[in-house]
Amino acid sequence: MEKYLNHTYYIDSDHPKVFEFARLNCEQCVTDIEKAIRLYYSVRDGIRYNPYSIEPVKESMKASSILNKGYGYCVAKAVLLAACARSQGIPARLGFADVKNHLNTRRLQELMGTDVFVYHGYTELFLKGKWVKATPAFNLELCNNFNVKPLEFDATKDSIFHALDKKGNKHMEYVKQHGSFSDLPWDRILSELMKSYPTYFEDQKRRSGDFSAEALKENH
Repeated sequence: MEKYLNHTYYIDSDHPKVFEFARLNCEQCVTDIEKAIRLYYSVRDGIRYNPYSIEPVKESMKASSILNKGYGYCVAKAVLLAACARSQGIPARLGFADVKNHLNTRRLQELMGTDVFVYHGYTELFLKGKWVKATPAFNLELCNNFNVKPLEFDATKDSIFHALDKKGNKHMEYVKQHGSFSDLPWDRILSELMKSYPTYFEDQKRRSGDFSAEALKENH
């Protein structure tokens, strides 16, 4: 388990701001289960989901950088949750899968050219003798703007995206698993992102949108 507790360049659980963020959110917690739940919701709702925020820069994917910005896309938020968990002595690792995401805006889909998101990221936490998946990507406000149920987490069973939204429409489908990693394989992920979404990285101006506002406008 040691490699799932150590700090790394990306999962910088030893960074003072990461450690303090986790400590403050776990102040009233006694068990690892309680800590995991508090950390999940702290990252889910305290860090805004922003799919326009992906940068081809290593430093941008450090947990401390994501915490400082206050926003990030799914992989970034998974990295931060892993770092917070490790800082509290909870073994954590990262999981990745390609997903067909129906929770999308027209603008983002045009920019990406597809509704398939490669290397969607989530966190796996080792609790009570087993690995449990936690997906802190979509914050509560964003879910409300999309008319979907927010993803809950009780630290005892896997929390991955709902198949359907509140209206019974398709929400998200997992189409390919990439496995689990003790650290962020950023070079591999960035290579796949740039190959899959060339327009996204070519047009910085078009990546300056407000995803949550777009969702609200399209769904209300």
